[in-house]
Amino acid sequence: MLNKVLIYGRLLIALGVIVLCGLAFWNKLYPVKIFDLQFVSALQSGLIFDSFVSLMFLLALIIITLLFGRIYCSMLCPLGLYQELLTILFKPFYKKRKLQAQKQHAFAYILAAVLFGSMFGGTVSLLRRADPYAIAGNAMSGALFGLGFIAVLTILVFFKKRFFCTNICPVGAILGFISRFSPFKIRIDNDKCRMCSLCALSCPCEAIDASSNTVNNETCIKCFKCLAHCNHGAIYYGLPKKEKINFNPSRRQFIVGVIVAATAYSAHKGSLLWRLLTPKNKIILPAGARNTAEFSNRCLNCNLCVQNCPMEIIKPATADTPFVHLDYGDTYCDFSCNKCSEICPSGAIERITLLQKQNTKIATAVVNENVCIKCGLCAHCCPRKIIIKEDEQFPIISFDKCIGCGACANICPVKAIKIEPLDRQINLS
Repeated sequence: MLNKVLIYGRLLIALGVIVLCGLAFWNKLYPVKIFDLQFVSALQSGLIFDSFVSLMFLLALIIITLLFGRIYCSMLCPLGLYQELLTILFKPFYKKRKLQAQKQHAFAYILAAVLFGSMFGGTVSLLRRADPYAIAGNAMSGALFGLGFIAVLTILVFFKKRFFCTNICPVGAILGFISRFSPFKIRIDNDKCRMCSLCALSCPCEAIDASSNTVNNETCIKCFKCLAHCNHGAIYYGLPKKEKINFNPSRRQFIVGVIVAATAYSAHKGSLLWRLLTPKNKIILPAGARNTAEFSNRCLNCNLCVQNCPMEIIKPATADTPFVHLDYGDTYCDFSCNKCSEICPSGAIERITLLQKQNTKIATAVVNENVCIKCGLCAHCCPRKIIIKEDEQFPIISFDKCIGCGACANICPVKAIKIEPLDRQINLS
């Protein structure tokens, strides 16, 4: 009975997460901010941007992993759920292959040290290319990088099941290490086991070694499929029956730990230099993004804001601008909207109120009098009413009050108004 509760409960939660992800990225509904529960976004927002709520989410994820293992990877991670769907699709091909348990490689820890070390140094420029949430968001929004990564990942799942989760994913490496100390694990009762290997065959992470009757709970993602396939009740999830919970690192693990620590320190220091070299081009950014240098080092490129912008002015990263940005080419920023600020899970766009957004100067409008025909439409459409237009005179824009929303430039019939970016956003209130 308990096994069925675990199996179906996990599936229901995973299904709910898939639905919530779809609703959020296809701009239908965002009732539960599921992306605030993603590990990297919660870590960045909670620790770097001092968000109490995000910090609580992060602590909850760590505590849950510490108690129950890597259930995050099988319930909350959108990229992990995509891989699960692939393993179901490819199941007939897996049956024809030789059974072999995967070994844990040090590469995942070293990669995690580089990426998270650079993050604590102040930039996610590297991490956003390997973070499972950022990749999933990139793909769901149709961005080229995300789609390309998904294509490669699909091939990897076909040949190696969830190798990405167990030996590459930086988040998986962190959660896997924490799960070492978890009291609740997948365990095998040797007295009941009939050595049929069904549990090992069903494991998408190849974490079960049928030859030695052992489970690598560091790579195990707690999908509970092994419980469903054991016909003898020999495999279970829970506390140990007799043995004590011990953690005895070997000499090899100690050496790997030293290498990882040194790598993380080097990445941290190196990222400080990376921030100094970050391009500081003036680019128009959503209100709350502060400035180009800071935003470029904080945006995960998950494209959640891109998908949910009602005016469609937030554009995905390009070769020239490697992070999301505003483009007033076809429309403008709605004065009564601050949705991007509300939904950004990583803190790259600060969560500000609508009133704060309406008083945040992100750019400034400039009139080209050589082109202007003095029609006055810009003065009528300005939401802040800071454009003065007298008879037969050129419109005068109060630069100290203009927030650069682009409404005037959008309505201008001769394109005489340009929106110029700033070095840093300014709070006018």
